[in-house]
Amino acid sequence: MTHADITLEQRAQGALMGAYIGDALALGPHWYYDLDALRRDYGAWITDYTDPRPDRYHGGLKAGQSSQAGIILDLLTQSLTERGRYDEADFCRRMDQDLFPQLDGTPMNGPGGYTSQSIRETWRLRVREHRPWGQVSGLADTTEAAERILALAIRYALQPAELARQVSANTLLTQHDTTVMAMTVAYGCVLGSLVRGEPLDAQTSDRLMAMVHEGSLPFHAVTSTGEQTPPPGPEAPRQAGQFPSPDALLTTSGILRAATDPDIRIEPAWKASLVYGMPCAVYHQFPAAYYLAGRFQGDFESAVLHAVNGGGQNQARAILTGALAGAIGGIQAIPDRFLKGLEHGDQRLAWAQQLARQTAGSVNAPAGN
Repeated sequence: MTHADITLEQRAQGALMGAYIGDALALGPHWYYDLDALRRDYGAWITDYTDPRPDRYHGGLKAGQSSQAGIILDLLTQSLTERGRYDEADFCRRMDQDLFPQLDGTPMNGPGGYTSQSIRETWRLRVREHRPWGQVSGLADTTEAAERILALAIRYALQPAELARQVSANTLLTQHDTTVMAMTVAYGCVLGSLVRGEPLDAQTSDRLMAMVHEGSLPFHAVTSTGEQTPPPGPEAPRQAGQFPSPDALLTTSGILRAATDPDIRIEPAWKASLVYGMPCAVYHQFPAAYYLAGRFQGDFESAVLHAVNGGGQNQARAILTGALAGAIGGIQAIPDRFLKGLEHGDQRLAWAQQLARQTAGSVNAPAGN
């Protein structure tokens, strides 16, 4: 099947299911920074869902189950499919009622077996200090928000300006560092472009930058087309939510050029985790995900398994890579064993199908619907 034969609905389904699958594939071998220990516990190459060891981060869970990232993605996806649009109050209500009562503020607790720094900070401010939503975000530099906003990027793929607005608003609920926000929104913009059917290539950044210059994306264009220096005179005031530079959008194409340059090879590809960094921060995770999805165009299995086998924060890497690779190849590119082995796979596929229909029907919808 060629790229042109993949429908919008198939790309949208592939993106959402790819994220869920990436999360579950990394559940067992999550956070092994000692790669020798990873190989001793799971063998030379992980190919499928695995049980976490009882002494590890997700001990007690079983192969095919989700981490807390997948569970939070459930909350946002279910809200989107039931409401037909992003309803921030509804999503926050689900967090308050369905997630927070199961947390106690410690890391090794809660659904999925581990609660991230970002969610712990939000829980503390919301539950312990009784602050309202909008005043509970923290400074964690992880991809926590990106692991859920990908559902918004799918839903608003045909409305790029609305995509950026909603992704920015949802990210701000739990993370307010401007670099984290810029890189998260940029990832959402890239994923949305893939769901629309645009390729992941060296021109991806150029296409997104064209939207910046026309005012569709909230990044501050330091230079105008063809200029090498900022234009003279005072710069225009920035609106709330605008980011200081477009660099987060420019990252993608540079990495794609490296992935396709015959003189630049990372062999085996899982060592992208060593090149870009194994830790949790956004500046390690997004580049590795772009590299793996770009290198294995249309090969979902290779992209995600190299993300998993790279160790470190492989769960975030696999979620982000899985969404990109699923959008590129469509739902039909995902091996059947991954779909069948995923807990709640049928329900999540039904949500993916419904979200895809909403995405396809949004082309003539007004903003916010």
